[in-house]
Amino acid sequence: MEGAWFTFRIEDFSYAFLSVLLEGVPFILLGTLLSGVIDQFLPARWMTRFLPRNPFLAVCVSGLMGLIFPMCECGIVPVIRRLIAKGLPVSCGVTYMLAAPIVNPLVIVSTLAAFRGQAALEMTFLRLGLAFFVAVIVGLAVHNLPIATVMKRRVLESMTLSPETSGGSSLPFGQRLVAALQTGVRDFLDVMVYFVCGVAVASVFSTAINQEMILPLALNDWLAVSSMMLLAGLLALCSTSDAFIAATFVAFSGVAKLAFLVFGPMMDLKLIFIYSSIFTNRFVFGLAVGLFVLIGLLCVRLAVLGL
Repeated sequence: MEGAWFTFRIEDFSYAFLSVLLEGVPFILLGTLLSGVIDQFLPARWMTRFLPRNPFLAVCVSGLMGLIFPMCECGIVPVIRRLIAKGLPVSCGVTYMLAAPIVNPLVIVSTLAAFRGQAALEMTFLRLGLAFFVAVIVGLAVHNLPIATVMKRRVLESMTLSPETSGGSSLPFGQRLVAALQTGVRDFLDVMVYFVCGVAVASVFSTAINQEMILPLALNDWLAVSSMMLLAGLLALCSTSDAFIAATFVAFSGVAKLAFLVFGPMMDLKLIFIYSSIFTNRFVFGLAVGLFVLIGLLCVRLAVLGL
């Protein structure tokens, strides 16, 4: 199927699909294996004792945990599921889920490298600061929501049916390790179904849609910010490499690139499918719209301030 704006070639699609798939699978595998280790070896309620008792401070600390426990957005959802089962408040889990893929050492280095000669330090600082602020705002909002409106019923039931272990129960280390691997494999297969669907849709967009269609939008702050967020959502890039793509959009302003770098790791096509594996569809939809509006307004405000 060919046209001025749409040209589909199976070779291009296959290359893009396999590139994103092979880039993301190791992170998902790492995340699911970590989720199994958490399930069997993390003492019950350890996370709640680690965090401050004050809900606001707990959410803020969760937004900075990526500096110590960095995670890619592809593999963080299974980890969040296990941490919540171990007693981590849902608000803190969502905050960590949104912030950790950006507020982590690897992304700091990659953003600085990608924007060499383009105010790299300022862009990196704004990216981390805006991501932390947005994640905290969302976390505080989730704090006031009933858990049944956030997480799927089958996920809540599985948490109830799987008793929490205090350091993995009394099983020998070898058996606990096997159980951790079994848990990781189940989570991996569960998440991969959603991940593959998201990658397929994103690959069609990145290879079949004429990318030059977005260039006329660069001259208006509102349109530039909105279009760059939509592009980030459709391309579904990894947070450790998206800065190199954003830096190539020289026609767009710095705040439009900032919106691209903050919105993409928090909400893109593959993440919509992955989030849907544990969160309710209504919550995922509300999260997508809320992030789009909040990040868009903040970036346009930064443009007005001349940043």
